[in-house]
Amino acid sequence: MGFISCVLIMFTYFFLDMSFSIPGAANTVTNFMGSTFLLSIIGAFISDTYISRFHTILMFGVVEIVAFTIMTIQAHDKNLHPKRCIGKESCMEGGIGMMFYTSLALLALGSGGVRGALAAFGADQFDITKPNGKKAQGSYFNWLLLSTTTGAIVGVLGFVWVGTNDGWWWTFCLSVICCFVGFSLFLMGKPFYQIHVPKNSPFLSIGQVILGAVKNRNLKLPETTEELHESSSNKPAIERKLTRTNQYTWLDKAAIVPNESKSSELVPSDVCTVTQVEEVKILIRMLPIILSTVVLNTCLAQLQTFSQAQGNFMNKKFGKLDFPAGSIPVIPLIFMTILLPIYEFFFIPFARKFTKHPQGITQLQRVGIGLVLSAISMGVAGLVEVKRRNQSKINPLKPISLFWLSFQYAIFGVADMFSLVGLLEFFYKEAPVGMRSLSTSFTWISMAIGYFLSSVLVDIVNSVTRTHTKKGWVDGMILDDINLNLFYYLLAVLSLINFAVYLLSASLYKYKKEEDGLLVTEMGSTATSVAMVSASEDTLPKSTSVDETNEVVNNEKEHVAPSTDLKADS
Repeated sequence: MGFISCVLIMFTYFFLDMSFSIPGAANTVTNFMGSTFLLSIIGAFISDTYISRFHTILMFGVVEIVAFTIMTIQAHDKNLHPKRCIGKESCMEGGIGMMFYTSLALLALGSGGVRGALAAFGADQFDITKPNGKKAQGSYFNWLLLSTTTGAIVGVLGFVWVGTNDGWWWTFCLSVICCFVGFSLFLMGKPFYQIHVPKNSPFLSIGQVILGAVKNRNLKLPETTEELHESSSNKPAIERKLTRTNQYTWLDKAAIVPNESKSSELVPSDVCTVTQVEEVKILIRMLPIILSTVVLNTCLAQLQTFSQAQGNFMNKKFGKLDFPAGSIPVIPLIFMTILLPIYEFFFIPFARKFTKHPQGITQLQRVGIGLVLSAISMGVAGLVEVKRRNQSKINPLKPISLFWLSFQYAIFGVADMFSLVGLLEFFYKEAPVGMRSLSTSFTWISMAIGYFLSSVLVDIVNSVTRTHTKKGWVDGMILDDINLNLFYYLLAVLSLINFAVYLLSASLYKYKKEEDGLLVTEMGSTATSVAMVSASEDTLPKSTSVDETNEVVNNEKEHVAPSTDLKADS
């Protein structure tokens, strides 16, 4: 409720009250959003390394509340607003500027930190050693997005409307109240949560593998996997070992056992395990997927900046009500709120009959659908801008309806539904256990790069298209005098090129494979894997505890000979 509504009013608030120009306000919003999502890696790192995800969420939640409080004070007191200046993108200076940017920095840190731990914390609550737990975890990401969109609808319709009519400070004030209530409810749930305490730094493990591979770069890899170092198999089920793959084999040298050393006597600082090496390989394989979704998030940034600028020059009447331009994103939110339950209860069971995949289609297929729809959304946005500008030139007193923007918002809303949930689930399930917060934060890092790219792209486009007689495509205060439609078309073309790159990256990606077979992998037979889990679960007494279950699993593993077929394993 709080964060989304504040983001939606930021452009107008910066432009009208804080004396920013149109490109200045747009770049400030996109830089803020980029910083928010980039800082999610801090929350992810802290929750994976030092304190639990539960305490990380609460700690950064307090920072978020403080930020909203400062923004409320500044928005309410007109003396804390900068004086309007001419010919500058921003009029911020002195103590007013310091207060303004401090509040934005704290909000970016607080919101980003919470995001970095929240998705992984929720997914931790499911027992994926059971078929029902695995399916429920997949559904969790859909419900997480549904709860987010439901709250956003309240914020977009209620908070934005109140802020537009009674002052922007009311939006920030309501955000303070909602954050306090939300984190209080979260704290009250502590007795019911599974709280995992972090063990080792994921960055330390990554560094050990890279340094080990460099140190042993001149050594020859052994002929069989069994000659490489691996920890004892007698571990809890949650710490499953990963099967060696034949990608990036130069990293395997980090697991070479030193001469005249016994594997059982080695300490972690001496040599890495095969599982550690495979964890780093997983992160490397994820990089092209992350980069392939950046352009999608650049398109998202336009809906929160330039599309709102369009709305300010359109007819905002909805019957007798004056519909604020900042509330137009409620349309994709409503679409998503309706479509998510349909997707969960109808599409997934229907698709599962044909694909045999637990979630109907794979995570990467969902992301691909989102990328295509984002390109279509930008093309539609360009067409709507042409219609708006033509009507404005014919009769400025009779602009087209604000709800023409609903087409681009609705299409992108569906794109976001597919891509965001697909990415969160993909990064969580593919990540090593100790890096799940860090991995899910990759979704937000992709958004961060996308927002930063938007700011850079605006400046580049203006520089390239500016001449002595004409301004750049998106440079100026009056929307009718710029070529926003061409900027949208450019993004549509970039999105199509990006989709082609994504298809290549997704086709080359190899899903992780675990030794015990308890997790379904999309490279193997899903039906067979689920049957294996069901069979192993049915052999256990109903009252079996988690520790007893792990012991049974480990005992069963001791009777299974390790695979030596590297090609089949990979």
